[in-house]
Amino acid sequence: MWGMSCHCEPGRVDNLPMKKSHLLSLATPAVGCAAAGDSLIDYPCDFPVKVIGQHHPEFVDTMVRLAQGFDPEFGPHKVELRTSKTEKYLGITLIVRATSRAQLDGLYLALTGHPMVKVAL
Repeated sequence: MWGMSCHCEPGRVDNLPMKKSHLLSLATPAVGCAAAGDSLIDYPCDFPVKVIGQHHPEFVDTMVRLAQGFDPEFGPHKVELRTSKTEKYLGITLIVRATSRAQLDGLYLALTGHPMVKVAL
């Protein structure tokens, strides 16, 4: 689903090239377009989660603590950082040990609901 390119109007999903039954929340990109109950991921696995937010001194530590709530073995050694060209934003890749869809769904909901997070993929 993430590699697809489509030309649609902002806020409209009815003209996307897929069945409406396959449309899923953007908060759960790990499941792609699989039918209910199917998974495109073989659990357990190391799963990269990309998070973007404003460059703030506490942003990385906050995201590490949040990820640890879903993966107890997660630590700073499983983090990759990339600063935007203007250094206003910071991209973080969190490599979590995914054990289930429910775990990833919970992590994405926690990330997208956090006030420091602009985008989670």
